[in-house]
Amino acid sequence: MELVRIYHERSKHRQDRYAPGPGGLDWATQPNPFRRYAGAPELELPLLAGELPVCWDDLFGPGVPQQAMTVDSIASFLQLSLGLSAWKSYGGNRWALRCNPSSGNLHPTEGYLICPALPGLPAGVHHYRPDQHGLEQRAVAPFAWSGGVLLALTGIHWREAWKYGMRAFRYCQHDCGHALAALSYAAAALGWPARLLADWGDDEIAALTGLARAADFAGAESKEAEEPEALVWIGPGIAPTAAAVLATLNDAEWAGHANTLSPQHRDWPDIPAVAAATRKSAGTKVVPAQLAALPPLSPASQEPVSHLIRRRRSAQAFDGVSAITAASFYRMLDALLPRIALPPWSLTDEAPYVHPVLFVHRVDGIEPGIYCLPRTPAALAELRASMRPDWLWASVPGCPAHLPLYLLAPMDVRDFAAAVSCQQDIAADSAFAIAMLARFDDIDPAHAWRYRQRYWEAGMLGQVLYLEAEAAGVQGTGIGCYFDDALHRALGLDTARFQDLYHFTVGKAVVDKRLGSDAPYDR
Repeated sequence: MELVRIYHERSKHRQDRYAPGPGGLDWATQPNPFRRYAGAPELELPLLAGELPVCWDDLFGPGVPQQAMTVDSIASFLQLSLGLSAWKSYGGNRWALRCNPSSGNLHPTEGYLICPALPGLPAGVHHYRPDQHGLEQRAVAPFAWSGGVLLALTGIHWREAWKYGMRAFRYCQHDCGHALAALSYAAAALGWPARLLADWGDDEIAALTGLARAADFAGAESKEAEEPEALVWIGPGIAPTAAAVLATLNDAEWAGHANTLSPQHRDWPDIPAVAAATRKSAGTKVVPAQLAALPPLSPASQEPVSHLIRRRRSAQAFDGVSAITAASFYRMLDALLPRIALPPWSLTDEAPYVHPVLFVHRVDGIEPGIYCLPRTPAALAELRASMRPDWLWASVPGCPAHLPLYLLAPMDVRDFAAAVSCQQDIAADSAFAIAMLARFDDIDPAHAWRYRQRYWEAGMLGQVLYLEAEAAGVQGTGIGCYFDDALHRALGLDTARFQDLYHFTVGKAVVDKRLGSDAPYDR
């Protein structure tokens, strides 16, 4: 645990100094954003033809018709969760955007599909290639379960460390959370449930995905190590046990050799240290939360969900003028509350541990100021006891009765929101900005892996806000650069109990018309 706490303190941005970083971008060593396995059999996946006949509001209604699992439906699932959404260009440079957002568009997260034989798709372990929308078959294995497939997420810390240095481990965990939520939404659009398999350990995920096969990564520098992150069961029924799946892999035929991402690297020893300290053992048990029933979400959009997901963008600037309606604001916050039957919170039964503090600037009919949204009744008492005693904790006129939104202080907080977000105007020019406070006092020696999962939960909140903002006709963007302790001091926060893990902001984006835009796939 001491390693975790040392890393967290050393990786904080402070008002008098930033966390250790590269000091500049060495473009000659920029990592390849796409993992490839040379020599692995390749399968081109079909692209979506038009839009799915499912709108955004359908995801939160009585149910979406369940599609059969075939190569076509699996392809749609992968395209809408981990695939490309566009190519952008400017000044002779060209870069890809994806459906799952990433810090700095660096995309450390990789996806692996593990499946039995399905129509058009062979059984085995497959690496997803988002640049080609295809699969590389890493292992041939006679998996024979029924009902669903496994989807593993892994992370390459070097991709973020190249730009962000020591703080990169934080951002990789944010990105894993964004990707988890993206998987849940894409699965729901096809009528499939998605469940995080908490009982799998990191070593088991490494064996499942082939990361433990050192020879397959020979030549790919050790500083580009790919780390196991999460495993998700996609589809109905019960997932097979880790023992059964790994036993089937004992005699599997593996193929493919990982590409090297950069010719040279800079060492950030704190990152592998905290990665090792937060590894999760097999057999982890999650205690299901006892959560109160919530009313249905209000309607937000009749747009096809496949269109909305692929249209999602990270705003680069807001206009500093436009407001959003109170109805849209309340719907976005309501979607952050844990409804265990609805995506993305259906991924797990675990109670929420991350709670937003909001800086409201431009919401029609709502007074500017600092607000708090405790996502469980128990968190309300914990947050009140952990913050300044003079905060109001007043009810908000017109707020839906079930929505636990509290006014802490009415005031103009635009300058403050920008200041604690590394002086970024985007936090002040928005309709509202958010700081996410995560429970910290239960991250102990027996549960050090919770450090990663708090960031995953914050990333999931971010993905909800990204898509809810799009549904409301505005845009969002995640902010990874913020002054942790400056926010803690302003809130009077007990930092042994809670810490700030992520910032996010929503508003009317200013579109840079100098950027060219092309379709994600041109076949």
